[in-house]
Amino acid sequence: MSKITYQRGFGNHFTSEAKPDTLPKYGHSPQKVNHGLYAEQLSGTAFTAPRAKNQRSWLYRIRPSVNHAPFQAYDQQGQQRVLGSFHAHSPHVHVTPQQLRWDPLVEDVVGKEIDFVDGMVTLAGAGDTQLKNGLAIHAYTATKSMGTRSFYNSDGDFLIVPQRGELLIRTEFGLLEVPPLHIAVVQRGIKFSVDFAAGGVSASNPAFGYICETFKGHFELPDLGPIGANGLANPEDFETPIALFDNDKDGHDSNLQSWTVINKFMGRFFAYTQPHSPYDVVAFSGNYLPYRYDLTKFNTIGSISFDHPDPSIFTVLTCPTDTPGTAVCDFVIFPPRWLVAEHTFRPPYFHRNCMSEFMGNIVGVYDAKATGFVPAGASLHNMNSAHGPDAETFEKASSAPLKPVKVGEGSMSFMFESAYQLATTKYAIEESGKVQQDYWKAWSELKKNFTG
Repeated sequence: MSKITYQRGFGNHFTSEAKPDTLPKYGHSPQKVNHGLYAEQLSGTAFTAPRAKNQRSWLYRIRPSVNHAPFQAYDQQGQQRVLGSFHAHSPHVHVTPQQLRWDPLVEDVVGKEIDFVDGMVTLAGAGDTQLKNGLAIHAYTATKSMGTRSFYNSDGDFLIVPQRGELLIRTEFGLLEVPPLHIAVVQRGIKFSVDFAAGGVSASNPAFGYICETFKGHFELPDLGPIGANGLANPEDFETPIALFDNDKDGHDSNLQSWTVINKFMGRFFAYTQPHSPYDVVAFSGNYLPYRYDLTKFNTIGSISFDHPDPSIFTVLTCPTDTPGTAVCDFVIFPPRWLVAEHTFRPPYFHRNCMSEFMGNIVGVYDAKATGFVPAGASLHNMNSAHGPDAETFEKASSAPLKPVKVGEGSMSFMFESAYQLATTKYAIEESGKVQQDYWKAWSELKKNFTG
């Protein structure tokens, strides 16, 4: 894929012009915008949100977004695959506290042409989009680019984790290249299309990945506390687009290209058409815009004396609830790292959590599970459901020499950790056919070692 230029930083106020002398010299909404453009504000928070939390951007575009045909209902592949409400009595969910693990969740798409939007399917979630409280976890399988189709989400922010297939995400703000071992965040209301390089995906080699959708708030960098001013995900390693616009071929109305724009609203999909590109933003100014991050740049923290620190030290981004220190979603990764702690059981400990833990595997072998947790697979340990290393891992780690060891070479797993109880969907439990029915046996061989 081609080299794309970015602006660097997290939470900055960014400006970018694809055509010089576009941004207003004073204010945001001049009587006449330079070059005959329209000024349009995109709000990410309420007008009266505290200034430190306030997010919005001004876009200077060839046509305003309101210039489109009426909305029509839209079905993915002729059915509803994405949910926006996860109440326990919903016929679309399957409530269980059982520890769950899935084989690779890549769908069988042989002979099908499916883009990112039609390839999305919900695995689990909590809350309700209508009340802007909760989250959803989706997977996607795609065999083709979106082309002249665009998507925006009125229900929340998307954190996209590609597992296979390099994404080229076209947004109103510009382009993001997002290969595996990178993530992208596209916030509520921002239009985007997911495309692929020529020959990059096919029905026999589909793209696949995971999505965490947060209905409330936005992702932030976690506080570092005594770690200090540096460490974990550094702000300068986040990258945002530079302005890039379509001008409908020659810019003459007779050459306008028809686009379909799909909107996710209250968990349902709607679509409208417009005879021009939604990617006609010539310049922008603001702090509400999409970004990407390279997971290999994460500065891992760990113990250099003894004991096992909590996995919160691996947090890349957090989307907070109203309770301090408690998240709608913490995005956590388990990268390659050195283990040097003395007198310590080094793998993740046995745990009963007041949070829910959904994990995915991007590549390699996760150090707490010797087998079964494979790339493109997933696991869910819901609130208070006991979990920990399998019997084989426990036996090996209990007697291993405590020399410095590099773990996770060539691997990367991640976790969406949430304060909410996660309801799994009928698709995830029944229709996918990917649930490992014998997962509970991973702990059945843990034997009694008590000598008293």
